Parts: sequence; structure tokens; C-alpha cells
Amino acid sequence: MSSDDHAPEPVPAPEPPEHVKETAIALVGAYVDHNRDELDRVIPRATDDSDEVLSELKVIAAFLSRRVQATGVAWKPADSREAVARTVAEMLPPELEFAVSTAWEAHSVGEEETAERFTRGDPMVYVHMLAAFCAAIGLAVYKRAELVATLRQVTGLSD
Repeated sequence: MSSDDHAPEPVPAPEPPEHVKETAIALVGAYVDHNRDELDRVIPRATDDSDEVLSELKVIAAFLSRRVQATGVAWKPADSREAVARTVAEMLPPELEFAVSTAWEAHSVGEEETAERFTRGDPMVYVHMLAAFCAAIGLAVYKRAELVATLRQVTGLSD
């Protein structure tokens, strides 16, 4: 018997708690609606679970990126830079808006070290970046109500 016969099976990553999924979708929804009050209500929850929310937003962003490709919608890095900047405009305090827009611009062209400098290690900059990106790219293929309902479905939340 080889040692491989007793190798442990890889353990799948645990599903994030429902409240994390709800928070991620609420952030995207607030950006879709340009609803600063809703964003302000969701930020404390996102801050409490920033790493988990960021992880969920990465999953959502990957899903939406695949949907854009599958539908044939033309979406280039320049489109995402402009869309993220437009999405966060007047939704955040000026210094955070600048950090999010500038970090996303660097991230979108693969300049991760530059992006990291603009985030100053604050995970919430990444959370805002991805939530704004998800809102922008999501609206390229879905209507608002469709987008939120689809995100709830793909994350396993009941509507």
C-alpha cells in the first residue's frame, strides 16, 4: 500500500455565512442604485467581516466577468476603470473615492504593487473596489432587479 492511499482528501473551503453574502450583495446593490444612505448602512457590517466580504465579492466578480464574456458584451480594462470611477463618484468621502479609483486603475492593468500602495493596507478599499466593479460590470449584462436577484441565486440565498 502506498502512502498516497492514505492521503487526506482536500477539504473544500467552507461556505461563507449567509450574512456575509447578504452584505456583499447589499454593497453591490447600493452602488448600482447610487444610494449613499444604503451604502452607509452596509459599511459597518462589511467592515466587521471585511476579509470574508472581500472573498465573496471576488467570487461575484468572477461570475459577472464570465457572464460578460459569455454574452459577448465588449468590456475592456479602460471600460472598467471609467465605470468604477463613475460608480464610486460622490458615494464615498473624497480621499476614499480617490484611493478606490486609483487602486482599481492600477489593479485593472496588473500593477498590484501600485494598487497596494493606494489601499494603504485597508481591506475596505478593496471591498469598495470590487463592489463598484461588480455593480458596473453587472449592469453591462443585467437590469438592476435582475442583477440583485441573479446574485442572490448564484450565492445560494433564497429570494
